[in-house]
Amino acid sequence: MAIAERSLVTNAAQKESLPLQGTANDYDPLLKLIHDSRFCLLGEATHGTHEFYRERAEITKRLITEKDYMAVAVEADWPDAFRVNRYVRGLGDDRTADEALSGFKRFPTWMWRNTLVLDFVEWLREYNSSLPIGAPRVGFYGLDLYSLYTSIEAVLTYLNKVDPAAAKRALYRYSCLEHFGDDTQAYGYAANFGLTESCEREVVEQLVELRRRAAEYANRDGRVAQDEFFFAEQNARLVLNAEKYYRTMFRGRVESWNLRDRHMAETLEALVNHLERQGHHPKVAVWEHNSHLGDARATYMADYGEVNVGQLVRERYGPEAVLIGFTTYTGTVTAASEWDGIAERKRVRPALEESYEAAFHDVDMPRFLLPLRDTGAGSIAFSDPRLERAIGVIYLPKTERQSHYFETRLSDQFDAVLHFDETKALTPLERQPIWETGEPPETYPTGV
Repeated sequence: MAIAERSLVTNAAQKESLPLQGTANDYDPLLKLIHDSRFCLLGEATHGTHEFYRERAEITKRLITEKDYMAVAVEADWPDAFRVNRYVRGLGDDRTADEALSGFKRFPTWMWRNTLVLDFVEWLREYNSSLPIGAPRVGFYGLDLYSLYTSIEAVLTYLNKVDPAAAKRALYRYSCLEHFGDDTQAYGYAANFGLTESCEREVVEQLVELRRRAAEYANRDGRVAQDEFFFAEQNARLVLNAEKYYRTMFRGRVESWNLRDRHMAETLEALVNHLERQGHHPKVAVWEHNSHLGDARATYMADYGEVNVGQLVRERYGPEAVLIGFTTYTGTVTAASEWDGIAERKRVRPALEESYEAAFHDVDMPRFLLPLRDTGAGSIAFSDPRLERAIGVIYLPKTERQSHYFETRLSDQFDAVLHFDETKALTPLERQPIWETGEPPETYPTGV
C-alpha cells in the first residue's frame, strides 16, 4: 500500500471508527448493527490472542442476555464440544468446566483449553441454571470435522445403548478404518493413491441406516432422546465427511478446504434445523478464524475457487448474518512453530506497512470498532484489495509475508471490524516452560 493509500485508509478509519474504552456500553453500536440478525459470526486474526477471545465472549454474553441467542457454535470438533454442551446445560457427569473441556486433547489444545474459554463455559452454565424451569438452555456446539475416530466411538456408544444389533453392524463397517489406528493422514494417503480400498461405501451405508431409523430412535424418550440422536447423527455425518476430507488432502488445498468449510456450514444449518424442530427460532453466535468467517468472495480465495463459512452463510441467510472481523498490529500470541508442536508465547511482528493493520495503527485509538455495513463514503477506502494478516495455530515470523498475509477488500469481507493495536497471548490451561519464558528478543543474546 502506497503512503497516500495508507493515509486514505487511516483517515477513513479515524472518521468512521468508534473507540472501545473498556466500558459496559462499548458494544452498544455493535448490538445495534446486529439488531435482530439470526447469525453473528465473530472472527479472530489469530488462534491465540487474549483480546480476541475475551471480547468475543463479552459480545456473546450480550447476544445471549439481550438478543435471545441460544447457541454458540465454534471451530472445534463436534464430540468434544458436545461434552461441553452437556455441562453448560446441566447434563453429563462433569463437575467443573475444566473437566468438561478435558475432551480437547488434539492439537492445538490451547484453542479451547484456555483460561478465557474456561470462564465463558462456567458463565454459560451459571446463566442456564438461572433460567426458569422449561426455558430453553443455551448450547455450545462444534462445527469442525477432524474427530474421525472420536466420532466413530460416539456413534458406537450411542447404538450400543439404543440398538445393540445395529451397533454390531456399525462396528463391522467402521472396522474398515481400523488398519491405520488413529493415523488419519496415513489412511488418506493410502486410499487416495490406491494403496488400500477407501471406506467411503461403508461410512455412507452407516449414515443412511442411522437416518432410516431416526424416527424410532429419536422419539423414544422425548427431547433428551432427540438430542442424543442428533448428536449421533452428526457424528456419523462427520465420519463420512472426515473420511472424504483425509482422502482429498493429497489432491490439493482447494478441494480439502472447501469440503471442510462446507461441512462446517452444513453442521450449522443442521443445528438450526434441529433447534427449529424443537419449536425454537434459534439465533447463533459463531466463533471461528477470520479466514473462515470473512466472506471468501472478497479475498484471494475466490480466485482459486475456495469458499468459506462466511460466504456460505451470507448466501444462505443474507442480511440475517453479521460478519465481524478482528485485527491487531503487534504484541504476543500463543502459537506453535510446527504442526503438533508445543504452545509457545511468540512475539507478533509489527504489521507490514501496506496492510490494513498498519493503517489502523496510525489511527489515534488503541482499540476501536469500525462499522463497514452501510457506512457510505467512508467504506470506499476499504473497498480496494489490501493486505490483511492471518495467524493460525502456527506462526512463522521469518516468512511472515508469504505465510501470514493475503489480499482482501475489507468492506466486502466483513460488516464490522474490531481492532486492538497491541495484544497479548492467550493463556493455555497447560503451560509449559517455553510458554512461561516467552520468545527471546530478536537481538538476543547481544542485546543490540
